[in-house]
Amino acid sequence: MSATIRLMRFGKRKQPFYRIVVLDKRKKRDGAYIERVGTYNPLLEGQNIEIVKERFENWRQKGAQISDGLKKLLSDQKRILYS
Repeated sequence: MSATIRLMRFGKRKQPFYRIVVLDKRKKRDGAYIERVGTYNPLLEGQNIEIVKERFENWRQKGAQISDGLKKLLSDQKRILYS
């Protein structure tokens, strides 16, 4: 199984928030996921990304790829809250 770490959209129209999840590469954006490793709320000021660092790093070591959108988001953000 090749896993991907990517954003999954939730919320209502014009009020989005995202979960950072690990899912099978072949699944749809909003399909069933394996594990949630964080959240991202674009409407908050300041620290709007929250990641469980141990789980994120664990999946990276297992070979999970980070999606292009999440990669760009993580490189743009200066403040990431690790829990």
